[in-house]
Amino acid sequence: MENQVSAPQNREKPKAHEEQHEHEGREGREGAVDAVVPGWRRRPVRVVLAALAGCAVLGGALLLWPGGERAAGPPAPAAGAQAQAAVLAGAPAALPDLDVLIGERETYLRTHPKDARSWALLGAAYVERGRRTADAAGAFPKAERALRTSLSVRGRGNAEALEGLAVLANAREDFRAARGYAEDALRAQPKRWTAYGPLIDACTGLGDYKAAGRALDRLTALHSGPAVRARAAGVYRDRGWREDAAAALADAAAAAQGPAERAAYLERAGQLAFERGEPEAALRHFQEAVRLDPDQRAAQAGQGRALAALGRTSEALSAYRVALERQPLPQYALELGELYESLGLTQAARVQYELLRERVRRDAAGGVDGSLVLGRLEAGHGDPAEAVRLLRGAWQRRPGIEVADALGWALHRAGQDAEALRYAVIATDQEHGGTVRSAPYAYHRGMIEKALNKQGPARRRLQEALRINPYFSPLAVPEARAALAALGEPPEVALPR
Repeated sequence: MENQVSAPQNREKPKAHEEQHEHEGREGREGAVDAVVPGWRRRPVRVVLAALAGCAVLGGALLLWPGGERAAGPPAPAAGAQAQAAVLAGAPAALPDLDVLIGERETYLRTHPKDARSWALLGAAYVERGRRTADAAGAFPKAERALRTSLSVRGRGNAEALEGLAVLANAREDFRAARGYAEDALRAQPKRWTAYGPLIDACTGLGDYKAAGRALDRLTALHSGPAVRARAAGVYRDRGWREDAAAALADAAAAAQGPAERAAYLERAGQLAFERGEPEAALRHFQEAVRLDPDQRAAQAGQGRALAALGRTSEALSAYRVALERQPLPQYALELGELYESLGLTQAARVQYELLRERVRRDAAGGVDGSLVLGRLEAGHGDPAEAVRLLRGAWQRRPGIEVADALGWALHRAGQDAEALRYAVIATDQEHGGTVRSAPYAYHRGMIEKALNKQGPARRRLQEALRINPYFSPLAVPEARAALAALGEPPEVALPR
């Protein structure tokens, strides 16, 4: 938008401006659209009514028909109100509703450029749309301009903009900046419960799992509801509490305020089911998520994962292609490439790997750090030395177990097994936070231990990987089984007489 201002991407403290309250009294006089309520803290009743109106629209099936025409019913602002309620609560929003909300806020801000809350809301909506469409280069710079414009209009106490910047930094995988912004938002408004979500994500990305747990405790003391339960599920999953995580997600899905939100929680439940080695249950979750929200591309990629595990290869390939068409995330391209490779279709796999590299380069224009997924690609299918270089840098920026596992595997592929084991231990050792029940992590550690001639530990880790999820990778599972066969049975121990 023309009214947005450019700003550097480095974190900066906001500056106070004397004009911060200029718009406060003027908004009511100028008659802003009632269905969109920028001042949600001051007028919570309207937000609730708007959210209920949006739910009624969704519940009554007053959506776009497949042919593209809108059924008779309330005007478009109801969809914007539904998206606004979701965005303000840190919950997933439907893409068509987000488009309505963004259009409404852009139109409003052309004549009300001093409304800091509307700038913050617009920025948050851009982040959510960029995340849902994987259009980081197109959406994230707009989001940052809107959020920094909000800070320039009202610097002091602008928790909405600071929280939006935290969510944006997490989407860019800049977890240090995200943590700083979230903490700034909470200093501005200590009881702002929605700021704890991005704080939890940032602490998790940095490998500070104790801080993530403390943030969850404070969040649950302040608020309850489906978004909070979904956050709790993520922390439980990282602690290895898979049943608790599944129960929390089931509760979140049951209490969700709209189809898009419920679909997002079902998709996460599908991820958990797949990690447990239950592809049939995972597929049911993913299919229901797509039925509720056809734009839920993560669930379509999940269908590809589950269908491949069930041997329904043609359907799996189709599901991945659909997901990549509308949400071209590098991770989906890596999974599809590995599925092609497992089928002996090496040329098709190379096409996906090159698309991944191109997508990482494109996302970098939106400020996204793609070193983790690119390092995984290079470790498994490219240049292991380059993977080590990329992942060492990632480890300096975000020392979580996800990066520890990837760096350990890259070092193993580069022939540096002694150092590789140190990182594999971090990813799987409870003292370092490695409490996630992850088949890939156990597999990587087992293969590294096998290379170091640690046969007993290697056997136990490879067995653990296949016990956790015997379908975790179309390429790695056969390798794990072959490695176990090569290790043979453990030697018999003579009992004392």
